[in-house]
Amino acid sequence: MSVPLILTLLAGGATFIGALLGVLGQKPSNRLLAFSLGFAAGIMLLISLMEMLPAALGEEGMSPVLGYGMFIVGLLGYFALDRLLPHAHPQDLIDPPPAHASRNLRRTALLLTLGISLHNFPEGIATYVTASTNLELGFGIALAVALHNIPEGLAVAGPVYAATGSRRKAVIWAGLSGMAEILGGVLAWLILGTMVSPVVMAAIMAAVAGIMVALSVDELMPLAKEIDPHNNPSYGVLCGMSVMGLSLTLLQTSGLSG
Repeated sequence: MSVPLILTLLAGGATFIGALLGVLGQKPSNRLLAFSLGFAAGIMLLISLMEMLPAALGEEGMSPVLGYGMFIVGLLGYFALDRLLPHAHPQDLIDPPPAHASRNLRRTALLLTLGISLHNFPEGIATYVTASTNLELGFGIALAVALHNIPEGLAVAGPVYAATGSRRKAVIWAGLSGMAEILGGVLAWLILGTMVSPVVMAAIMAAVAGIMVALSVDELMPLAKEIDPHNNPSYGVLCGMSVMGLSLTLLQTSGLSG
């Protein structure tokens, strides 16, 4: 099994961590949840804008029109999909729902599972494509995706557990949303393989960069602010950028970069 595919599996599997935290009653604090979302956004923004997009534009045979065009396609594609899907709301991560709302909770859990699964599918593709192109960037994206998959696991497991009283069902439902990410990575592995030309792979990477930027500014940062309105999510973003930038610099100066 290839390393990019393993990274995708691990990132998708992080959803189970959130699910287990949700059903075991050991939820992380709102401040920690918000910081982790900001941290993930910082990693994604730095990698997308400082590494992935420049690398795509620098590929031999890649025109600026195609490169920036695919970046915009990724941005607009994410926003279009995002408007059509149900979302995880902060109260699903924070407040235990009332016990009498079982039917509504089942519907909420179903919509959340569907929506998060559809969000996760392109993230699996993004993780695989990035790691296939540059392994060190793939590690960064996998870490960022895993960090924000933990709150998603919480968001799904909470309503399911409240509605059914079953820890097993809560973990399974949350796991399904993570499996969509793994499915995206497997699909990318099967379709892309080694048959794609460098220019096409660079174009895909530019689109992935657009998706990651849109995900960061439209979902991760606003959600972090809603979960913990008393603290600025920018601190997490700056920390994520700093840690990722430092790690990339160390890898490059040590000669370990791909």
